[in-house]
Amino acid sequence: MRVLVIEDEEELAGMIAEGLRAAGMAADVALDGGRAMEMAAAADYDVLVLDRDLPGIHGDAVCRMLGTTGYPARILMLTAAGSLSDIVDGLGQGADDYLSKPFSYAELIARLRALARRGPSGTPTVLERHDLRLDTVRRIAERDGRLLRLTPKELGVLEALMSADGAPLRARDLLEMVWDCDADPLSTTVKVTVHQLRRKLGDPPVIETVPGFGYRL
Repeated sequence: MRVLVIEDEEELAGMIAEGLRAAGMAADVALDGGRAMEMAAAADYDVLVLDRDLPGIHGDAVCRMLGTTGYPARILMLTAAGSLSDIVDGLGQGADDYLSKPFSYAELIARLRALARRGPSGTPTVLERHDLRLDTVRRIAERDGRLLRLTPKELGVLEALMSADGAPLRARDLLEMVWDCDADPLSTTVKVTVHQLRRKLGDPPVIETVPGFGYRL
């Protein structure tokens, strides 16, 4: 899952992003509404975590503009204003969910995963291909009933390949889907992660290298 955190308090935004990354999500950060619109135009996010009181373009305006353009991501408003009227107003702007500060990281992550499953690009709760089974909510992967001990990034790559349903994915596609925008496109990060994933999946091999293109499962 790829998430854009739109929050003007830089320290809080960084903490939220790190918490999401620890949960296996790819998280980018925008500190104002204008930058959020630029980043949303440049990448397909599954969910946006949107603070309402943003400098530049207000969070409500961001929500309305994205809705007008048909942007497919789900939107979770995260704000200190948590009265019933605030919640009703926020949802009225086009948000899909609303969480007031202070909040529980466990609840935030659960809500984001629920929103991603509802979105147009969301994946099923359980993915199955060959003898592999991946529970995308519990973040548990198995092969032929054997539990696989995978890192969050390995799980992300496996989920992307299984969701592609046999179509090949380029290394840069995987980098965009599993890592955040700060990842170096010239690094060997994807190659190394795929190598480690292959080793943990065991034999017979199920991840195929497509010469000159990328990988498919």
